Amino acid sequence: MPPTLLWFRSDLRIHDNSALAAAARHGPVVGVYLRSLPHWQRHGHGANQLDFRARGVAALGEALAGLNIPLLHRDIDDFREAPQALLAIARETGAAALHFNREYPVDERTRDAAVATAFAEAGLAAHGHHDAVAFAPGELLTGKGDYYGVFTPFSKAWHRRLTPERLAIRDAPAPQAPTGIAADPLPELPALEDTPLDGRLWPAGEAPAAERLERFLRFRGRHYAERRDFPALRATSELSPYLALGMLSHRQCLQAVLAENDGRLVEGDAGLVAWVGELVWREFYRHVAVGFPRVCRHRAFQRHTEALAWRDDEAGFAAWCEGRTGYPIVDAAMRQLVATGWMHNRLRMVTAMFLSKHLLIDWRRGEAFFLRHLVDGEFCANNGGWQWAASTGTDAAPYFRIFNPTTQSRRFDPDGAFLAEWLPELAELPAKARHAPPRDWLGDTGYPPPIVDHKAARTRALAAFKALATD
Repeated sequence: MPPTLLWFRSDLRIHDNSALAAAARHGPVVGVYLRSLPHWQRHGHGANQLDFRARGVAALGEALAGLNIPLLHRDIDDFREAPQALLAIARETGAAALHFNREYPVDERTRDAAVATAFAEAGLAAHGHHDAVAFAPGELLTGKGDYYGVFTPFSKAWHRRLTPERLAIRDAPAPQAPTGIAADPLPELPALEDTPLDGRLWPAGEAPAAERLERFLRFRGRHYAERRDFPALRATSELSPYLALGMLSHRQCLQAVLAENDGRLVEGDAGLVAWVGELVWREFYRHVAVGFPRVCRHRAFQRHTEALAWRDDEAGFAAWCEGRTGYPIVDAAMRQLVATGWMHNRLRMVTAMFLSKHLLIDWRRGEAFFLRHLVDGEFCANNGGWQWAASTGTDAAPYFRIFNPTTQSRRFDPDGAFLAEWLPELAELPAKARHAPPRDWLGDTGYPPPIVDHKAARTRALAAFKALATD
């Protein structure tokens, strides 16, 4: 029986993998991984995620070896090379078909369509699976037949139409007979422009992902709703890197919630229900990428905001990137990002709104900076979050909603513990003074005064957005 190729991408796991389960039903499986470093780098992915991905592929290779599934590696410079690279492997192995799990940004969908066409022309089958979402894009539409551009009605439709079958876990296949095809050694990650973080911060693979899920649900999940906005507390799941690269599936997460919450996703424990909402947000942004492909092309979802007069402020952008804006909560968050490859979700909103509203700097610059540093950098979620904060996207914050960073700091880090952790120069100040240190208190700390006045910045941003409404 000829083997079936399984093309792994952002689904680096053997458990609950739709494409793997389908491929294994048709005989022996040969895994394939196409490393596209130049393409990923051109599209802004930084060293932290590239390293995390490489370690995830290594863990995947070990897991597949336990199933006697060889994993073949090929390097390509561009997604456009994928069809011929995969066809060459099919010819080498005698494979008759290819299975893969779909991805949703424009480039990925274009690549996958080209692969399907190339295989069809060669007389081979190519099967794509909607593994990363409960509903394929286009299944959930408004009453007018359009894609949802607002989260709440999307979420209601998602829950209303959800069935147990859509959350059914796909079993990992049993070990197959040896194929006689040797797995390729994992190529080393070449020197990158930035040095990746210490891998111990984010251990890669299914086992660490499962451990984090279990710890979250056991110790923090039921307090998620009340504690998730406080960055000094370890209250969030910290699963976003594993979900971004598919070392864990949304079904595994939701099934774990069902087990903890008496079979419910909408009612029951408030913390678990709130966390389910965050998983649905991830799916929503994937639907948006398909239904409104302009967001994948550096375009605003809200078309009228593309005329907004963003400021050219290199000094301000550098201060934001380096965590020296003079607003402690912004600076502490940016330092957390650079040091850990991750940022607390509340602070992602605060820092994004500061850049796009206080400094009136194009949100796309911030989106790119985040993608360069985030271990969990995923286009759909990152773009969606940035456009929300900048009032250019789906469910966009009203343009007049402009977070006061100092108010956010006092509300969500009342003891200044998070500030003291990431801004040691302010740690000796009284806790209440850390949120907005008086200039004469800064002394020799080296911490800068605010680079912009909140009230003046708010007035400037409001004027810029109001000009759009009247043009």
